[in-house]
Amino acid sequence: MGRRSKVAGLTSLVLVAATALVVAAGGAASAQKVTEVGFAAPEKPTDYGWNQQGLIGAKKAAKATGAKVLDATGSGYENVEPNLRRLAQQGADLIIAHASGYNAAAPTVAQEFNVPVVVWDAKAGAVKKGLVSNVITQAQQGAYLAGVLAALQTKTGTLGIVVSASDENWFKQSGGYCQGARSVNKNVKFKYARIGQASYADAAGGRRITRTVIAAGADIVFGMGDGSSFGMLQAVETAKAPAGAKKVWFIDVIGDKRKIDKKGVLLSSELWDFAPIYTRAIRAVNAGTFGTTYVLDAKNGLSLLKTNKAPASAWAKVAAAQTKVANGSVKVVSTGNEKAVKKYCKA
Repeated sequence: MGRRSKVAGLTSLVLVAATALVVAAGGAASAQKVTEVGFAAPEKPTDYGWNQQGLIGAKKAAKATGAKVLDATGSGYENVEPNLRRLAQQGADLIIAHASGYNAAAPTVAQEFNVPVVVWDAKAGAVKKGLVSNVITQAQQGAYLAGVLAALQTKTGTLGIVVSASDENWFKQSGGYCQGARSVNKNVKFKYARIGQASYADAAGGRRITRTVIAAGADIVFGMGDGSSFGMLQAVETAKAPAGAKKVWFIDVIGDKRKIDKKGVLLSSELWDFAPIYTRAIRAVNAGTFGTTYVLDAKNGLSLLKTNKAPASAWAKVAAAQTKVANGSVKVVSTGNEKAVKKYCKA
């Protein structure tokens, strides 16, 4: 080998070694791309519901993946784009837009800053590889379990349903609740009421409307409301039990209000655990596979809070129902609008 060949050979070895170092460095970097997760939600995380559970889920997901959370809770329901943009400017590597009302603004910010976003209940076609992942729910599956428990616990045979808003997930849950209850007792009756078009935080409205369904004979109220659920709980706490019952019970959604249940009326809650999906989203960004649809259902995040307010036999039936719903042997019909709820539940 001549001198030129030796130099060329040495140069090649140097290039190979340098390339190996670059690849190794790149591999190390790609193993942890998300270091900061931006989290935006409409209300402050004090509702024991959507906003608080969402932030808890985001923090658990961040901790599991070695990231931290940039908190933008309390962003409201309107004109959220400036807050989402601010998260991107602060260095968020992934933004969780934790409200279905954000699914128009969030993709715009994703495109502008080239930062991936997670949205909720977006229309078909919203998913974009590398930029937008969508979460949809089978919320009716968790509510089915609540219906099973309510039908086993009611003394009047009449169940109340109170929703805070014209919300697809509230409608899904209302229908699922009816199906679960009627799987136990076909003759159970329902009293359904809605507070307003978007009265998520209306505690006074929640209290007022809940009183009306109790007065109509409901001894168990399934309430869906975020901040308004505090009013629902207060109405149940102070209610006079209807004829045939000694007590009125409350079944909440999404979070766990046992800490503030001073009167012992919280029968259960349909729990939503956001951590598994948000963890998968972070890991997908890290792996370069972000951009898909996630499903929150009875086998991935939805369950029923077990309390000491019902007998063991009732909880055993709830557990059996969850197994059947999760494995698909029980199909729970989705009622995505109020007309379908009223028709299906005959409320």
